[in-house]
Amino acid sequence: MNSKNFSKSSQSPSTKAFERASALSIDALVYLANDPEQLGEFLAETGFNPADLRRTAQEPGFAGAMLDYLCSNEALLVAFARHQGLDPNAVEAARQYLAHHRER
Repeated sequence: MNSKNFSKSSQSPSTKAFERASALSIDALVYLANDPEQLGEFLAETGFNPADLRRTAQEPGFAGAMLDYLCSNEALLVAFARHQGLDPNAVEAARQYLAHHRER
């Protein structure tokens, strides 16, 4: 198959779910980045280096760690979900999905 003819619609449901969960983790990072105090708490708890955060966000495992952190703080989870127009259970479902389908 010619790569130019490959469309997103030909992706498997599993790939789409993984991409949605990963995108949600980046949305969560952006949400935290808009609140320096929350971002500082995230960095302190996870040990991620702020200078390398862009690169780190692209590494395997980051998406799961981000959603693990978010879901470990109910007030933060609810605030983020409200901001995104989501049910907090959807964020938790994405976290669980990533936990069971680690990047290969």
